[in-house]
Amino acid sequence: MKAIIPVAGAGKKLRPHTYTQPKALIPLAGKTVLSIIIEQMLSVGINEFVLVVGYLGDKIKDYVTKYHPDINVTFVHQQDRLGTAHAINITKDIVNNDEVFIVLGDTLCEFDIATIVATPGNYLGIKKVDNPTAFGIVETNEEGNIIKVVEKPTIPKSNLALVGLYKIADTAMLFDCLHKLFVDEITTKGDYNLTDAIQCMLTQGAVFNCFKVDNWFDCGKKEALLESNATLLKKFGTTNLSTNNIENTIILEPVTIGENCTFKNCVIGPNVSVGNNVAVENSIIKTSIISSFTKLADIVLENSLIGSDVMINGITQSLNIGDNTEIDLR
Repeated sequence: MKAIIPVAGAGKKLRPHTYTQPKALIPLAGKTVLSIIIEQMLSVGINEFVLVVGYLGDKIKDYVTKYHPDINVTFVHQQDRLGTAHAINITKDIVNNDEVFIVLGDTLCEFDIATIVATPGNYLGIKKVDNPTAFGIVETNEEGNIIKVVEKPTIPKSNLALVGLYKIADTAMLFDCLHKLFVDEITTKGDYNLTDAIQCMLTQGAVFNCFKVDNWFDCGKKEALLESNATLLKKFGTTNLSTNNIENTIILEPVTIGENCTFKNCVIGPNVSVGNNVAVENSIIKTSIISSFTKLADIVLENSLIGSDVMINGITQSLNIGDNTEIDLR
């Protein structure tokens, strides 16, 4: 079985961060989105990876080469981002009809991956959502078998959303249906969607089962990313490496701190991820992600996402205030 991970997207909802960093490499709970996906696949013995790269693809390649040197990986360049179906279709010659586990590059889920990988057949990951018009939707019969999938329906008949996890055993049929989308120019909202290829397979008699994910972590925009970071920090636990210089600083768990960081006169946490080579002085930081090589001084940060190689200096005040006074320094 091969894992296919499309990571060619521009991540527009996470700008300005994705102007210089692929969405899959945004820091999350001391790791990256891509690393968490790769580690999940490795945990069940999947060691062959096909990464579909495009926007800032060289950074993806450099990262995987450095941090995952032992995996068997092939990079496929997606020149034109025409949708998820297009991304999967260009991997055909590499897949060679082997079974595949497709994980969209911004999809982080908790589920029984060992059982799904070990069980024969085609499987789609699903979760109930409140806004089904924003997702690919699964319709099932009374037995729980999938009878139809629809990409972002105007009038949804189900609230079971596709989460971006696809285990495909009938790979030859998948690529036949992907080819049919392009021949017949079948698109949804201007894109060639994997959901439409799955529907083609269902029409041709393929059987798909669904599995529910326990947690689905949204990494598509700032607020959801910070929420996912907090949840995953609780799961992974606090990391505070001994290489750091921490002086007169309170750490409120959960927090993860990279290597070679310096903290002086600070309160850090809870729910904070700090990259490598970060220096913070006279500051309070909570519920935030601070990327590597950043320097912060005299500032209070909350619900913040700070990129790499950033310098922020706040304001230091000296106050002499008498009785019966109210001051708002916001």
